Amino acid sequence: MDCGPTCLRMIANSYGKLYSAESLRRLSGYSKNGVSMWGLSDSAQKIGMRTRAGRLTYRVLEEAPLPAVLHWNQNHFVVLVSIDDKKCKVADPSTGIITFRKDEFLRYWLSSKDDNGDDTGLVLLMEPSPAFYEQDTEKGRKLNWDIAFQYLRHSNGQLPQIFLALVINFGIGLVFPFLTKSVVDIGINTKNLSYITVVLFAQLMLVLSGTIVGFISGRLQLRLSNMLNISILSDFWIKLTSLPLSYFDNHRTGDTLQRLGDNRLIQSYITNIALNTIFSVINFLVYSVILLIFSPQLFFIFLIGNLIYMGWIRLFLGIRRKLNYETFHLSARENNATLQLVQGMQEIRLNNAEQQKRWEWENIQAKIFKLSFKAMTFNQWQSLGGLLITQGKDILLSFIVARYVVEGQLTFGAMLAVQYIIGQLHGPVGDFIGLIQSTQDAKISLERLNEVHEMDDEEPVRETFARELPARKDIELKNLRFSYPGSRTPVLDDINLLIPEGKVTAIVGVSGSGKTTLLKILMKVYTEYEGEIRVGPANFKHISHSFWRRNSGAVMQDGYIFNDSIANNISVGNEEVDLERLLTCLDIANIAAFIQDLPNGINTQLGTDGVGVSQGQKQRLLIARAIYKNPVFMFFDEATNALDANNEKAIVENLAKFFLNRTVLIVAHRLSTVRNADKIVVLKNGRIVEEGNHQELTTLRGHYFELVKNQLELGD
Repeated sequence: MDCGPTCLRMIANSYGKLYSAESLRRLSGYSKNGVSMWGLSDSAQKIGMRTRAGRLTYRVLEEAPLPAVLHWNQNHFVVLVSIDDKKCKVADPSTGIITFRKDEFLRYWLSSKDDNGDDTGLVLLMEPSPAFYEQDTEKGRKLNWDIAFQYLRHSNGQLPQIFLALVINFGIGLVFPFLTKSVVDIGINTKNLSYITVVLFAQLMLVLSGTIVGFISGRLQLRLSNMLNISILSDFWIKLTSLPLSYFDNHRTGDTLQRLGDNRLIQSYITNIALNTIFSVINFLVYSVILLIFSPQLFFIFLIGNLIYMGWIRLFLGIRRKLNYETFHLSARENNATLQLVQGMQEIRLNNAEQQKRWEWENIQAKIFKLSFKAMTFNQWQSLGGLLITQGKDILLSFIVARYVVEGQLTFGAMLAVQYIIGQLHGPVGDFIGLIQSTQDAKISLERLNEVHEMDDEEPVRETFARELPARKDIELKNLRFSYPGSRTPVLDDINLLIPEGKVTAIVGVSGSGKTTLLKILMKVYTEYEGEIRVGPANFKHISHSFWRRNSGAVMQDGYIFNDSIANNISVGNEEVDLERLLTCLDIANIAAFIQDLPNGINTQLGTDGVGVSQGQKQRLLIARAIYKNPVFMFFDEATNALDANNEKAIVENLAKFFLNRTVLIVAHRLSTVRNADKIVVLKNGRIVEEGNHQELTTLRGHYFELVKNQLELGD
């Protein structure tokens, strides 16, 4: 889904301008389905590029200005970098820069024929205009490590304790080579068994002390790790719940779940890798000085060997970064496929799609296996090269140390001490390599988290929102126009409508006419609309989102039932359940009798998304939830379409009493639900075509009459 904005980002960067992925997503109308070429062209023009889209032949494409965006394999965008008679170089956001032979390129790019019968493919040409260079550039994504390390400042004294434990262990380790040297050079050479016993006993005490300190340090680190994990994840959830509701329409569930994994990786990086590496640096410096004192030649051989080793590892960082991104997106797809299998099992079984959906999941697993195999191959090459360099260095060091002993330049005890020191230096070097790789992974994770943390909240702190309703509460829409991100076709066009205070207004129309979209705009799910909405004298955009929803009750088509009791499902958002109000809501929703027959009544536990109740019962629970809020405004979207006629009739009658003096907007296909509304509005193709009450509109014998005549048997 990110390929379009990424292509634009690459091209802008090639002309010297840096843009964040998120800013280009917003400009191009990013959604779960990706972005259209029109959205891509529109966003390119907004950053100062001249664009022109067309279907070109290969010969014409050779003369086109590059780089350009190609529609690839009918479901992807790539950047064409260069082209000639024999080969083409393509920058693919998902795989990197690839060179294709002409026949391979044509197989992916060609999609149709022109009027002359020549094969053509779709291309978006773009070149910078003067306005492109006049725009302020972004400084790239800020890898704000404060997001991560700020949590360590509130560790309640645990961090200093962990540092102290690590220092003690380090000090204990530092004594060992000198004790070993003294045992050999003094104890063995002088044949002083008492001295050897004392030194070995001291070593035993140091080992025991180090073990105890390590035990305490491990417990402290685990506690700190858990504290950071909760804090980081909690702040991420706080940020998610502060984002506009439209964010969840535009991003897949698997993508969000994968970012939770990124949070855990950051937590692990801080508490384990980064913290331990600090002491590895100290360890390396101290033991390096000791080795330098013993033998400068040995030190420089060790240093050069490890510099070569680190250079070898560095060669693979670019590959690891690419594999990390591929793994992230494949894992997100796997999450979605797994959720789909679990949540959609009923539909899968009813439609005999078990094999198809299982194959889809298995195809993703096959891709994950191929990627894992590819990653393993690179890791094996990296490990093989590293092993050869390390072993070669160690063999050379062992030879030189042995020669020094033979030549009398080192005592046997000093040799053992040097070998111990070199062994101790291997650990920090391994930690450095691990730190480089883990820092890269953490940096990538932080980039993805920053994409969320840098998004504007639904109610930015810098803006002021009203938190009280005006005395007059009519809702007036003036010249309202709305298009979904990435689409140039308006879903709502030139809507002028008055929703009177204290009255019931119904919206009807065929599927796709914009009814639900209008409702979501009035619920502040979509806020990027043109035109104006006013609540009395107040501008709708200036009213606090959370305050508006607190005063609004909504029953949406895709309402959610939580894995909780019936009582808690109805009183969502309230710590204490008002039993009297709850029972009243159950009566109005005509579900009290059903709940009374349940063994645990209102305390009956419901499964996730209403497992254990029918669609009609789920709708009645959602209606009871909306009523429980005792709202000023009510919005119903097909709230009774799953009910049988008797239940619908009873609920409509009960709601009619509850609706008194409330401003209500109802969207419905079932005209029996809306025939008694004070005002009925007919939408067609995103426009209002009729307004009036039931009697007036049936008399007109227009659009409304056509909608209801079959349902109410009005005849011709």
